Amino acid sequence: MGHHRLFRSAGLAVAAFVVASGPVWHNATAAPDESRTHFGSTVALGDGVARTFTSVDPGGNPTAVGIRLSAAALDGLSGEGTMLMLELPEAATATAFDHVMLNWNPRGHPPDTLFGKPHFDLHFYMTDMASIGRIDPAAPDYATRAANLPAAQYIPQGYILPPGPAAEQAVPFMGTHWLDATEGMIPGVYDFTETFINGSWDGNYTFMEPMITRAWLLTEPTLQEEIKQPSAYQRSAYYPTVYTVRFDDRTQEFEVALSEMVFRGES
Repeated sequence: MGHHRLFRSAGLAVAAFVVASGPVWHNATAAPDESRTHFGSTVALGDGVARTFTSVDPGGNPTAVGIRLSAAALDGLSGEGTMLMLELPEAATATAFDHVMLNWNPRGHPPDTLFGKPHFDLHFYMTDMASIGRIDPAAPDYATRAANLPAAQYIPQGYILPPGPAAEQAVPFMGTHWLDATEGMIPGVYDFTETFINGSWDGNYTFMEPMITRAWLLTEPTLQEEIKQPSAYQRSAYYPTVYTVRFDDRTQEFEVALSEMVFRGES
């Protein structure tokens, strides 16, 4: 990745910052386990809307968290960029996740040779919004906290940091981004359509992040991949093992989900 700094400025001109709360729920049948799906509040995005969701099994245990974008949300998007902070439904309490940060990047972000295409970043955070707001370069301990990486057992296998000082790799109000070393992210060669990033800050594994181009979503893709796991977990919760992207013809929505959750104990 040469001299480029991953997400150095996040490439964002934020035209909107919205916190969505007040989750609601409705029943939804999902074969084969007849799980329920609980939805968060609906928030405007482009010409459509975005909403978070959590699915649970008949016993109330979480099976998935995710976000749905209406088909119209891919049109009329801001040319300056958008950031939405979306609360998850209460049903997600037993999962590792607290909220979702959705970023629309109309010009991509650095390094442009890898991630310069218009795309969405979907940060599924395991820390609260206030903690994210304290990742501030103006703080005197910013560089120290950026350099405090989680112990190796807490980082998903196969993930590495881009080259360069940790403080320069960290993104203000987001954290440090880890890349999948098996994806061959070579500038000028790598053809970005979607990828799965992980994140950390101040010794903690803090987020999972699907990154997805608008052009790829418009093909109405179907994707199912295993999520690479760490060998240990910093807190007890339900964690996803599968990442999916699909288009729901019935609801006319794009769905990005972290699913097939398994309970992991702190170790």
